[in-house]
Amino acid sequence: MKEYLKLIRPFHWVKNVLIFVPIFFSGQLFNVTKIATLILGFIAFSLVASSVYIINDIQDADKDRKHPTKRFRPIASGKISKTHARIFLAALLIISALIICFLVRNGVGILAAAGLPLLYFVLNIAYSNGLKNIPLLDVVIIATGFVIRLVWGGELVSIRLSDALLLTVISASMFLGFGKRRNELRKGTSTRKVLKAYSLPFLDKTMYIYIGLTLVFYSLWTISAKSAWLVYTVPLAMIIVSDYCLIIESDSSDGDPAEVLKHSKSLLILLGIFVVAMFLCLYLN
Repeated sequence: MKEYLKLIRPFHWVKNVLIFVPIFFSGQLFNVTKIATLILGFIAFSLVASSVYIINDIQDADKDRKHPTKRFRPIASGKISKTHARIFLAALLIISALIICFLVRNGVGILAAAGLPLLYFVLNIAYSNGLKNIPLLDVVIIATGFVIRLVWGGELVSIRLSDALLLTVISASMFLGFGKRRNELRKGTSTRKVLKAYSLPFLDKTMYIYIGLTLVFYSLWTISAKSAWLVYTVPLAMIIVSDYCLIIESDSSDGDPAEVLKHSKSLLILLGIFVVAMFLCLYLN
């Protein structure tokens, strides 16, 4: 069971918390019905995301055996056979489909409930089968995955995202994607072909562009939001971005957002303070 947990990478489900962002920022966090819908959506999307991880691990098993850290993954190490992994994969997709069917039966539109997870799945399969080797498009697809999570969270509970918030997440996602590529190139531990098309100066400059855009769009959102106090969270957002940059530019980080969050106490503390501050501004205004 332990190896199957490693296979689905549950810690990476932290990325799916984006599904709850629309309801949090809309001030409807205590709407029990909508929260229950989003929890089911979170589970369904997490299983779809884990299915993509399993497919990638099956396809890349031979490459992963040559990687300093990926060789310990369950399939690459031989602890789970490819046949058993495929059976487990099918089970995850079936459970996810059943949850989505339940959401549709309870009033969520079929395009909203099924369309975006399906798009995420297809897009990531295409990514794994060639698109990841196309410069810039590889990062765009990674960023699109984050945006799909955000939009899906809004669609499930019929909450429209503000343009400024959507642009904030798009910019932040591009920043995270280029940051990951930067560290893969700098450390030289990745076997990705696309890294040959990138250089450290280009990745550095591009990261800084998206950092600036993220903070600008976030600032615009706080100014246009209902709570006048939200603008005071902008300096905290600046500190969080700076701390993240400090971490990924260290020798110990591989640039993966989930792994950075997992191993950084300072970033977790700052994010905790940020969430509390946001909650106070939005719900105790």
